[in-house]
Amino acid sequence: MSYRIKVPPRTLPVDEAHLVSGLEHWMFGLQRYRWSIVVGFILLLLMASGIWGVFWYDAQNASKAQELEREATLHLFTRPSNDPKKAAANLNEAIALYKRVLEEYPRTPTAPLAQFSLGNAFLQADDLDSAIESYKRFISAYGSNISLLGLVHQKLGYAYLLKGDFDQAAKTYSAILDIPGAMNRDHALFELARLEENRSRADDALKYYQDLIKTYPDSPLTNEAAVRVKVLEAKKTSEPAASNPTTPSTP
Repeated sequence: MSYRIKVPPRTLPVDEAHLVSGLEHWMFGLQRYRWSIVVGFILLLLMASGIWGVFWYDAQNASKAQELEREATLHLFTRPSNDPKKAAANLNEAIALYKRVLEEYPRTPTAPLAQFSLGNAFLQADDLDSAIESYKRFISAYGSNISLLGLVHQKLGYAYLLKGDFDQAAKTYSAILDIPGAMNRDHALFELARLEENRSRADDALKYYQDLIKTYPDSPLTNEAAVRVKVLEAKKTSEPAASNPTTPSTP
């Protein structure tokens, strides 16, 4: 009697069967939605190209703005001292180039520096009103630029001083003390002290000088502030004696 070896039917394991079934469904779905997938891929490609184009355009603008600012600064600082006409022409060219940066590339990283430099150029040209307007425009448009904001206020205060507007100068210098991270607070205190001293307000001047000495002992202005404190205190002690002179006794 012969025996037949039974060969079990060849079946796929359960996981492999599910894998094949899932693959078939995926291929079917791919064929069914192939046009949607193609369109989506094209849109994604176009979006990526658009983003790259924006970055490329911004980089080009930033480079052009930087080149104009560099050229303007070169004109500003290479004015010949022995040729007034050439010096005036360089100054006007610098002003024109700074204006171009602000008009054509106002959103580039170079624009805040160009706005500040434009105010400085107007200041050197003795155009105080334009300088003040330029500094105020910086504060309005680029006030988040803390690295330059304190310097802009300092220059604005100086422009007000030249114009004779001492109240506005005092307000501008005081504003520096409220700027977080401002690196020129010692200069602001010193300018406020000098301003009050020139207005014959010795007590206020002493307060600012003493605040400078206490808060910024390593400032290069501290030694001069200490000298001014001694002078003002000497004046205060001599004033009562001068206002109440002793009457000589009669023999």
